[in-house]
Order: sequence, then structure tokens, then C-alpha cells
Amino acid sequence: MIGIEYPHYNFKTRLDGEKRLLFDEVRRIWVVLTPEEWVRQNFIQYLAQTKGYPTSVMAVEKMITLGEMKKRCDIVIYREAKPWMIVECKEMNVPLSENVAGQILRYNISLNVRYLIVTNGSYTFGLDTGSMKGLTAIPDFGSGV
Repeated sequence: MIGIEYPHYNFKTRLDGEKRLLFDEVRRIWVVLTPEEWVRQNFIQYLAQTKGYPTSVMAVEKMITLGEMKKRCDIVIYREAKPWMIVECKEMNVPLSENVAGQILRYNISLNVRYLIVTNGSYTFGLDTGSMKGLTAIPDFGSGV
């Protein structure tokens, strides 16, 4: 398991009728603040503020094709213009089960990345697909790994 300390971040929010919206700085759009979106946005800020990932290398809800099915990856990180990491986010009350692991492994059939990360905001697990070893930390973006 990877220990994550989320940075304090003042998200831009607003109300639209009954819905709370949050400004997604990667997509540059207002999105409904769901429990999963809360996890995704906090993980994005962790990557940007703590690990040095530029938001310009992030794609949120990236559409991929698996056979004839269209799927969306929560976060894809690019390095040298190639997919390098997939992050699958779940809301906090969703356990990180074999189903979640299977989901990100299927996504990797299409993208073939170095790192796979699953998080529900409370728990985070990662895999280095090169060595097939679990991660104890998220790699810093500038580490060249």
C-alpha cells in the first residue's frame, strides 16, 4: 500500500441549482462534485503539488478502445508523449477489489503503461508493470523512472 498525504488545496466550487460543481483544472471545465470526482481531483493535486507532475501531462477521463467497447480511464499520465501511468479512482466507500484490479489491467491492454495505480482516497496501491512489483510510493515525475 502507498501512503498518500493529500495537500491542502482550495478548489474552485460553485452551486448550480442543487448540484455542487468543482472546476477541473486539467480539463478546464466545471464538473459535478461526486464522491469519485473528489478522489480524482485530490489525487490530481497530490500528483501536481507533491510529486511534481505538470497538469499538461495529464488526461482526465481519457477515452480508450478495448475491442469494440469504449472505456474511460480516470487519469492517464504521459511521458515523452506516450502513456506512462494509469490511475483508476473509486469513491471512498468502494473497496479496491479484484474487480478494480481487473478493470485497470484491461485498460492497460490498450495503453501498455509502466505504472498502474488504483485509489479510493483512503487506500492506494500501485504496480510497476516493468518489474511486476508493488509500489511503496508514487514515482516523482522528475525522477526519470
